[in-house]
Amino acid sequence: MSVKIAMIGAGSIGFTRRLMQDFLCVPELRDVEFRFQDISERNLDMVACLCRRDIEANGLAARVRATLDREEALRDANFVINTARVGGLEAFKTDVEIPLRYGIDQCVGDTICAGGLMYGQRTVPMVVELCEQIERYAHPDAMLLNYANPMAMNTWAALEESNVPTVGLCHGVQGGHHLLTRLIQQHVNEGRDEEDPDFVSVQKDDVDISAVGINHQTWYMRVVHDGIEYANRLLPLFEANAEVSENEKVRMDMIKRFGYFSTESNGHLSEYVPWYRKRTDEIAEWTSLNRWIHGETAGYLRVCTENRNWFETEFPRWLEEPPWQLEGATRSDEHGSWIIEALVTGRTYRGHFNVRNGHTITNLPSDCIVEVPGYVDRNGMSIPQYGDLPAGCAAILNNSVQVQRMAKNAALMGDVELLKQSVLLDPLVGAVCNPPEVWHMVDAMLVAQAEWLPQYANAIPSAKQRLAKEPDRTRSTSNGALRLQTRSVDAMRAAQA
Repeated sequence: MSVKIAMIGAGSIGFTRRLMQDFLCVPELRDVEFRFQDISERNLDMVACLCRRDIEANGLAARVRATLDREEALRDANFVINTARVGGLEAFKTDVEIPLRYGIDQCVGDTICAGGLMYGQRTVPMVVELCEQIERYAHPDAMLLNYANPMAMNTWAALEESNVPTVGLCHGVQGGHHLLTRLIQQHVNEGRDEEDPDFVSVQKDDVDISAVGINHQTWYMRVVHDGIEYANRLLPLFEANAEVSENEKVRMDMIKRFGYFSTESNGHLSEYVPWYRKRTDEIAEWTSLNRWIHGETAGYLRVCTENRNWFETEFPRWLEEPPWQLEGATRSDEHGSWIIEALVTGRTYRGHFNVRNGHTITNLPSDCIVEVPGYVDRNGMSIPQYGDLPAGCAAILNNSVQVQRMAKNAALMGDVELLKQSVLLDPLVGAVCNPPEVWHMVDAMLVAQAEWLPQYANAIPSAKQRLAKEPDRTRSTSNGALRLQTRSVDAMRAAQA
């Protein structure tokens, strides 16, 4: 029988279609039965239509079943992939816009900080419910591959509240790996261009890395090329590249202060620590507008909004384009297909996975979720022990872990006070806001997101009353320190012309 893969939140055209392509690049997985599930019938139908065209054009035996019913999608599934964004862009907008009124300027808002912690309040209960349904309807050995943010909180809740084997997956480490490869190639070819016969081409596989930490805050503790270890002497490589020096100021400063390169992007990292976005007039010094990931205010919200509008408007044009040719197609470095290939075929895959710590990183809590190197084959996933991170690196992560723990527990229990404490203890929020402002802001976010927060149903009326009676604590009318306007589809189309 073919492998059955349920994809929850499959209405995202780019990610769903790319993941499907990845699976169909594996000969043993070309008869997969995909179950696409989403709450948006319109988006689901469009994604399924494009994916079915690709399968048919390539003469493959794979099948796509699209459904709005999560239980139907999960029935007898061998693997479940979760990419759902609870509340969609409507809720995401409040994750960014409401904190901005209190002076908290976020680039992304999906991991910690005010936006990420509220995102967890919406998503953690959904992930726990999904695990209960997997236990009830899926194959007894079904595995959950969670791509949904906030990654650490979601994966932590799944493992704590269920018996479903769960791994969290992200592509941040791969992104940093590509950047390091480019910098090392420039370094080893100093004074030579690509036309030089002695030019050395450095590929990603030529650079051996080990990234150790927590999701979106991993530290590259091993970076080896041609027998040379670069991990704790990367700053000169960054400084030698003018483009990187302009775009990666936060990550370069972190190397300067703590010795090692940290992922995710410059914009992501800037909102996980208290130093780079706490003063509005200094944010531009640490960020750039060359790409949203370099620190643009609400950059990810803008890009997601543009992509959704483009998808909905351009779908008829895509139907006129040739289907994707999957024979020899470039397979992405998203972990999902490689993990399932390893489990099904026994081929060994090495990647970086979000798993329960145990004794892997010995100076982080054993119950937290860490992102670390691991191996997968037919016998399952194996995670080597790393040991202690450098004290400064571990201290930064421990701050984030404790905030994650409190916010995860608040989401599970519907505990308003615990949620407010977690937001107050967040590194950037605490650098910007005083306690009364945090209490007021969380009340405002609870009220704005009420329809997606059933566990807080009994507490939200009190939050409304407090907002009506107490002084307004907002203190900013700024649209953000470094913000670009969301482009219309016509403007994006003109830019491509």
